[in-house]
Amino acid sequence: MRQWDEPDVGAAPLLFVGPHDEFAAPDAFGGVRLAAAVAPVQAAGWIRQMARVDIVWLAASESIENELLTELCDAAAARGCRLVCETTMAALDRVVALVPDALRAEFLVDADAADRLAAIAAVRAPRQLVVCDVARDAAMERIDRLQEEVARISRMLGDIASQGGLSGTPAAASSASHEEYSGFAGGVRSPLRDFAAMPRSFVPEDRALDRQRAKLVRRMIRQRRMREQYFPADLFADPAWDMLLDLYAARLERQPVSVSSLCIAAAVPATTALRWIKTMTDAGLFLREADPDDGRRIFIALAEGAFDAMARFFEALDE
Repeated sequence: MRQWDEPDVGAAPLLFVGPHDEFAAPDAFGGVRLAAAVAPVQAAGWIRQMARVDIVWLAASESIENELLTELCDAAAARGCRLVCETTMAALDRVVALVPDALRAEFLVDADAADRLAAIAAVRAPRQLVVCDVARDAAMERIDRLQEEVARISRMLGDIASQGGLSGTPAAASSASHEEYSGFAGGVRSPLRDFAAMPRSFVPEDRALDRQRAKLVRRMIRQRRMREQYFPADLFADPAWDMLLDLYAARLERQPVSVSSLCIAAAVPATTALRWIKTMTDAGLFLREADPDDGRRIFIALAEGAFDAMARFFEALDE
């Protein structure tokens, strides 16, 4: 355990959970000061006792036991903290399932310096009247591109809202401003689905149509991946659409989709995919659904309005 001095009282205090020497160059994060570095077993107590803590940074969260991680997250949520959580792809589903929805979190998988900068920028509380003159480098250019992607999908969602919203979305949601998106995401719910396979002889006739449509969507996904054999993969990167396609096909196939599986389907780095999942969830297009058989995992599904929009799109292709 180690505690630092407080050179900038206006900066957001950050509690680092893990060996302090693993948190490299804390001074590089503008507007954030490293208040202390503690072991996971001490973290919940520190969060409750610190006079002020804005950000909790979890290093190697995959090594933290479920009970300890749950206690830590509950303490952070009670103090209104924001969370940056580093984990591995193998442990992603378990870690995401243990972090409550009420806790604003950024997840990092195999993160580099640019990913960490973007995570800090996302969870840091806005500061007023701050002027920065920062030299442009590769990391800053990458953050700019990420912001442009988020802005693009925000414009797309704004166009949807101006047209009356997605079918199946509550009226209040379709007219909500961008700031209100996070408030109505929980109000859009897809019906409970039984993922157990039915005997083929008992499958209704419309299931045959669903299977045919699912094959078409899967073929489209394979075609998108084939382009990467002939062109650079990032030339056609469109994670939002790739995830919509994967979730739509899975819905038709009555198959659940885990967070890690959806990250793979996005065909971008996992940290980038996680940010897109959060954006689409906040916008009410994706839903988090608990796995009824395994509390260590959650599923991601299409909201009814998003599913209806995808269905109309493919019906238009058939015309």
